[in-house]
Amino acid sequence: METIGAFEAKTHLPRLLDRVARGESLIITRHGKPVARLVPVNADRSRAREAASRIAERRRHLKRASLDELLATIHEGHRY
Repeated sequence: METIGAFEAKTHLPRLLDRVARGESLIITRHGKPVARLVPVNADRSRAREAASRIAERRRHLKRASLDELLATIHEGHRY
């Protein structure tokens, strides 16, 4: 992700907004320290959808445990 100084961001905001509209993300810095991130509006939604898809795919590959197996795992190591 590219970094842009605050002065340059202020000076070239229309150009930066065009880049973000095309899907780029930028970090804005002040005195060399990151202070803001300029991202497309739908970036968070698409990242959330991707994460949900990865979770769903992993769940499909997991073995389903029976209730007895779950209880045995929970109580493993307990003394009665």
